[in-house]
Amino acid sequence: MTNVGHKLPQLTADELHQLKWLLGGVLSLIALSTVFYMDVEAWTLMALTAAATVATMVWPTLPARVPSLAHTLAFPIIVAFFAVDLWLKTEVLPAMVRLDILLLLYRGISYRQRRDDLQIIVLGLFLIIVAGVLTVSLTFAAQILVYTGSALALLLAITLSEAANGPAQRVAMPLGEVPAWARHADWSQLFRRLREVTDWRVVGLGAVLFVGVVGVSALLFLLIPRFQIENSMFLDRFISKKSRTGFSDTIRFGDVTEIQQDNSVALSVDVSDQNQIPQSPYWRMLVLDHYSDGTFRLSPTLRAQEFSSERTQGFLHGEAKPKQGSAVMWTFYLESGVSRFLPLLGVFETLRFRESQNFRQAPSLAIVQLREEPVTMTAYRVEGFELTNSIRDPNFARIWRNREQPSPRRLALQNRVGVTREADLTALTAALTTATRGEKLPAEEFGRRVGGWLKTTHGYSLSPSIPAGPGDPLVRWIGSRESGHCELFAGSFVLLARAAGFPARVVTGFRGGSWNGYSNNFSIRNADAHAWAEIFDVDSASWLRVDPLAVAAAQAVEVKGEAAVASRLDRSWGARFDSLRVFWYRRIVNFDQRSQVETLKAVKQATENSGRRLREFLSEANRRVIDWVKSPWSASRFLGLAAVLSVGWGMFWWWRERGRGWWRRFFRPRGDRRDDPVRREAGWWLARAGESGYRIHEVDATLVADLQRVRFGAKATWPEPVTVFRRARSAVRAARRNARLTRS
Repeated sequence: MTNVGHKLPQLTADELHQLKWLLGGVLSLIALSTVFYMDVEAWTLMALTAAATVATMVWPTLPARVPSLAHTLAFPIIVAFFAVDLWLKTEVLPAMVRLDILLLLYRGISYRQRRDDLQIIVLGLFLIIVAGVLTVSLTFAAQILVYTGSALALLLAITLSEAANGPAQRVAMPLGEVPAWARHADWSQLFRRLREVTDWRVVGLGAVLFVGVVGVSALLFLLIPRFQIENSMFLDRFISKKSRTGFSDTIRFGDVTEIQQDNSVALSVDVSDQNQIPQSPYWRMLVLDHYSDGTFRLSPTLRAQEFSSERTQGFLHGEAKPKQGSAVMWTFYLESGVSRFLPLLGVFETLRFRESQNFRQAPSLAIVQLREEPVTMTAYRVEGFELTNSIRDPNFARIWRNREQPSPRRLALQNRVGVTREADLTALTAALTTATRGEKLPAEEFGRRVGGWLKTTHGYSLSPSIPAGPGDPLVRWIGSRESGHCELFAGSFVLLARAAGFPARVVTGFRGGSWNGYSNNFSIRNADAHAWAEIFDVDSASWLRVDPLAVAAAQAVEVKGEAAVASRLDRSWGARFDSLRVFWYRRIVNFDQRSQVETLKAVKQATENSGRRLREFLSEANRRVIDWVKSPWSASRFLGLAAVLSVGWGMFWWWRERGRGWWRRFFRPRGDRRDDPVRREAGWWLARAGESGYRIHEVDATLVADLQRVRFGAKATWPEPVTVFRRARSAVRAARRNARLTRS
């Protein structure tokens, strides 16, 4: 006789609808739980949505009571809510989170079609991802796993429901009408049916595969960022690296002006102590010492003598001496296409890259140059900036004092004016006499007076006009009354200082920046590009900053901290969008290799500690059992052991005879199925048929199907219960009789 394989029962169409409804509510609750650890004001809306979701899960007939007018006005109300929220709060991301929660609320109080179930998955996934980006916590990791498992279960239920219903499922229910599956919903009954139809071997295999995929994904997440693709592959050679800013080794007049036409963000900076923020920060990038025919450039001599050989590492020391107390940390996020020269505020104690870089350093110039211009955002952290208007250079002071002796460095560092035409030198000397009134001034006073003279005789304009004629263009501009941009002011000051016998140079970078009121960081745009000058003061052995376009140092009031932030506060729409970029950099991009190594070490240590504690517990328990067995046995010990065994056996007997029945009665179906004697008797015969173990379903499959219909199906589909029970009694007795004959 050929054995027919046992076929598990399947869920009905109504039960599949109930399962979809339940899983959709679970996904909504998981997504709503992200509000607990997001810094978003959505508690009231979250609580309302969670309460409505739970209520409709428990009582799925409630959505039919929602007035049809509410469905008609739902879309315009949601759009108006989002617009008003965005207008009043002026925060894009929190407004989108609240909009998402509001959409989940509407989906929770209305009956869903297939596309609506898919919308639940997408809406919930948005909240999960946003919470993960903003927090990057282990809670997010656990939550995304639970959410993924639930979403896969919902997709499976949707697929099975479509297969069971076909095109009929896509027909929308009339508003106010309760579908059949909602009228007969009973969650405890559904759980029992799920237990009956589940093939646990398939579930176990799926769980193993899911855990394996999650484990491999976690391993890749921890390991892949250690391999810096942009530093190790050849693909970056095929990417255009043309700088938007023009901050290169050579600056021609007008290059910085072209930068200022671009208002995109070039640099974002976090600072650990706002009290140290200067009123007008100068983000220096490059020093230009050689001048010829309207062009300043970094001379090969200065590059060879000041820049160190190329290194590959993630940490470097600066010229600043360590200070007492905790150092202020400045975290820079330099956008791609800006320059290979890193913006800095001056000399520093230490600089740490997010990953190892190929770079050259000029400590006395406070310059760090990467080998190539980055094609992606570059992050680095600096500690211990010296926020002063000068940079000490005692080596150059010693060389300058001994300038009678030939020195390549002295010749390279601003000992030559850069103008060779005699008429140009005469015009430059005349302008210098006018600016200084013929007086011989110290370096600091010279900077104030000549810088003020340039600002008085020339206006500021991004479209300057240089007079035509022979000779050096910068000298012609100095002798005119034309307006000019920062490059002309800085270059003119350098020529006048050199004509007066002072070493001087041009510095390019950024000045100022705005303080983002949403993400609390500096945002420096390409429009903040600037050029200024530095003059050497032998007495202090320092290079003094001179910016002819800034407020005179004697008139400036030193402002730091909150006052400096308030003067640069930006709460515009652009700042809102820039804050999203900063959030991403802080939470995701800044999760660097050190953090990964620390995470791996923490996981390893926690695993080792857990294993050690488990071994110690088992060893201690084993030792106590052995000591207890080896100790002398008395009559009281025997009586105590017998009492414990008797109590244990009594509890086991009670659970077998009474406890299971009590447990089943406690979770008995509610409503019209509760205390139904016919259904209860059908369940009893099904249990007897299964416990007899003689494959009654193979002998009389129709009988088992009739018993299941009486036990679980609607009353309208029942066969005659009395007839079915008589057939079941006869089948069970025959099976037991055949079993006794077989054993005898």
